[in-house]
Amino acid sequence: MLEPSAHSLLWIRRYHPASRCSARLVCLPHAGGSASFFLPFAKALSPAIDVLAVQYPGRQDRHAEPTIDTVPGLVDQVFAALQPFGDRPLALFGHSMGAVLAFELALRLQDAGPAAPVRLFVSGRRAPSRYRDDRIYQRTDAEIVAELRALSGTDAAMLADPEILDMIMPALRGDYRAIETYRHDTGRKVTCPVTVLTGNSDRHVSLDEAQAWQEHTTGPTEVHVFSGGHFFLAERSAAVTALVSQRLRRIDAETGGRFN
Repeated sequence: MLEPSAHSLLWIRRYHPASRCSARLVCLPHAGGSASFFLPFAKALSPAIDVLAVQYPGRQDRHAEPTIDTVPGLVDQVFAALQPFGDRPLALFGHSMGAVLAFELALRLQDAGPAAPVRLFVSGRRAPSRYRDDRIYQRTDAEIVAELRALSGTDAAMLADPEILDMIMPALRGDYRAIETYRHDTGRKVTCPVTVLTGNSDRHVSLDEAQAWQEHTTGPTEVHVFSGGHFFLAERSAAVTALVSQRLRRIDAETGGRFN
């Protein structure tokens, strides 16, 4: 691995660095989310898999930075940040908004050649070709908070604290703008296998919308339905990380364990 640049250190969090890993898993959070959402992943998958959790601007230690409110703009920055980590096979995992970012990042890595991802995990998000006219980013602050409460993915105490809301609202609105104004290129598909994860009571993703991910890859697609809503991922973390580990364990066999 090359020495991470200042840009990489700004965007990538390695909570449990695994330098002798067989693969690296790039994890992209949901709208309003932060890298620490994937801390359980890093703990569970280390040392076999090196988890690279992406930290978007406008939150936590980057709260003073302006939010990037377009998908291409975010993908540009993450792609640049990943350059030092191309010495191992890369897989991508994105939840909700992060699933679309992971898809577009996979296309970017694919175009770059040798660093094409070995697998794409998309969680809690309908396929890029399935649009809904939500326009949450155009709602009032109170309406955005109501949406977050309905999703049950944000600490209720945070949503009740005016100071915290003032701090996180720009990032939330920017993220929603990015994902809700995104439109995919109908001529582009990834070539890697796609693993789709969805909650059986997620009102934002129907089973049909989840299965439609197969239209966006030339590789095989599998769909796994978990008990829970939009944030089933937090409740079913052990089952999800077991699935990820199982799928990525094949890389070690294919490489003959040469990274261990």
